[in-house]
Amino acid sequence: MTYIRECIVTTADKDGKVHIAPLGIIAEDDGWIIAPFRPSTTLDNLTQIPFAVASYTDDVRIFAGCLTGRKDWPLAPIDGCAVPRLQAALAHSVLQVVRVDDDGVRPRHFCRVVSEASHAPFTGLNRARAAVLELAILVSRLGMLPREKIEMEIEYLAIAIEKTAGPEEQEAWGWLMERVTQHFAGKDANGEDVRAAKS
Repeated sequence: MTYIRECIVTTADKDGKVHIAPLGIIAEDDGWIIAPFRPSTTLDNLTQIPFAVASYTDDVRIFAGCLTGRKDWPLAPIDGCAVPRLQAALAHSVLQVVRVDDDGVRPRHFCRVVSEASHAPFTGLNRARAAVLELAILVSRLGMLPREKIEMEIEYLAIAIEKTAGPEEQEAWGWLMERVTQHFAGKDANGEDVRAAKS
């Protein structure tokens, strides 16, 4: 079985511009694999600067925000690293790319852990946070899944939101549901009509 850890990955280009992306990094021996889709900013950045920072956070608004056009989240510098971490990270790992297995769809970047640090306590599990994370993954695949599958998943996940969500989880859920509604209406993330763009 593959172990995947959902996190927020930061990378930077040669000019120092930072990109924030929610990604599942894949456990491999004593390191991690980052496998961004082609084309992507994360992929371009790793080619320019072969370092990434995996930030582990329980603020699901960041996952939801990155998928709904809200990508401006506070960052914090790391000593000796060109790439910053999320300020909201409970912990982070600095990852250095040591090998790349090229692929036409998802090149696999094998990374070793250069350093790790903790910043805040983990205060426990929450079903609503897990539900938001699952909906975020669904939103990232809206173009690949049938509407029936999406609606069925949302109906189940909504139970955890109704029973256990706090204000942050409710806000994140709302952002993602707005994106789902736009998708079903034939609009892109900016609210533009996709059908008109194609005609």
